[in-house]
Amino acid sequence: MLENVLSKSPNPHLQSYFPMLIPGVFRRPRRSAGVPARGFTAALLAAVVSLAMVSGCSRLRPKPSAQYVYVTAKQAFLRDRVAAVSNRTGTVENGEKLEVLEHGRRFFQVKTAKGVIGWIEEKKVATEAVHDEFEALGKAHKADPAVASAVIHDEVNMHVKPGRDAETFYLLPEGDKVQLLARATLPKPVPGGVIPQKTAPTKAASKANPAGTVAAAPPPIPMEDWWLARDAQGRTGWLLSRMLDVDVPDSVGRYGEGQRFVGAYVLTTVYDPDAGADQPDKNVPMYLTLLGPLHGAGLPYDFDQVRVFTWNMKMHRYETAFREKNIEGYLPVSLSMQKDPYGKMPIAQTPLPTFTYQVLAADAPQVVPDPTTGLSTPGRTIAKTYRLVGNIVQRVAPPGYHDDPEAHPAPVEKKDKKGKKR
Repeated sequence: MLENVLSKSPNPHLQSYFPMLIPGVFRRPRRSAGVPARGFTAALLAAVVSLAMVSGCSRLRPKPSAQYVYVTAKQAFLRDRVAAVSNRTGTVENGEKLEVLEHGRRFFQVKTAKGVIGWIEEKKVATEAVHDEFEALGKAHKADPAVASAVIHDEVNMHVKPGRDAETFYLLPEGDKVQLLARATLPKPVPGGVIPQKTAPTKAASKANPAGTVAAAPPPIPMEDWWLARDAQGRTGWLLSRMLDVDVPDSVGRYGEGQRFVGAYVLTTVYDPDAGADQPDKNVPMYLTLLGPLHGAGLPYDFDQVRVFTWNMKMHRYETAFREKNIEGYLPVSLSMQKDPYGKMPIAQTPLPTFTYQVLAADAPQVVPDPTTGLSTPGRTIAKTYRLVGNIVQRVAPPGYHDDPEAHPAPVEKKDKKGKKR
């Protein structure tokens, strides 16, 4: 019976080791006075079963799950040891997944998918929690329509939320094109980390101005804009706005007149065989453009001017067909091909390029960006719809319609190229 127990044991080495521990286990023991053979066999059987159970439990114990980190630097080297002098064992790229073998002080020992092992600095990788946050952000905004497109003019990090202190993951290269989804505005970090606040005048200040003269107002809090962007690979994150430029062709970008382009959208194209070299296929696009102040970071609205550029077939150049200024406009704009349900002319029944944008109503409360997310949510807005009929822009509205009073932005101080007020 004992031989059967040993043969069924989960540890195949029990039969070889057990006779060494307990000699004579495979021999029939001599009957001793006062010790029944049956009792000795039962005790021996219990010992064997206990040893087999201990050996089996060690094999059933679950292994700890693997831990991973992801490279956030553009490129990083793996080293064979953490020391002032070390050898490179491999190179890893941004976004690469690495298995953690050991976590030292400010360093990880990792293994790549190709099996290369080495040490990497902790500041050059992101944890799985950060990776999961970016994955969730991308899924949440996967179907969001783009409000504009932009080009990265310098390497820039994608943040999981607006703010320079937010976790980063992907690093976008210079020249990469992205789709802009939403804008946020937050206070710009200042030296020392102290943001000036408006405070009540002190008693000393009151004594210094006995005549009751108004003291100088504190300087405004500097703000900066952030864009939620999505690249061609579907990676989504927040980018600092000054690190990108709205994708506007040079043919209309030269007409900015000191304004900053917020968006440029193709309404339609016309064929001009005599178009210049910048139109190689001779199909010249007509554009709807949105513009804002050149130094307008932190404004509660997205744009303050709408302009439509059409193509003059005789002069072979762009001309302004429509312009509206001094408005508080909000993204997104909508483009479509529609009929004019209120028109009386036959052309009204022909679907033509149509665009709609939103402006803030005069009776709406002042828009203040959320201090945490930086997002601006306008109150009541007015939708304004227009159609492009040839080179003429016409309003689409029912007969007798009168526009609601609109909000108008406060004038923005103009500055020269050096940032000085003019």
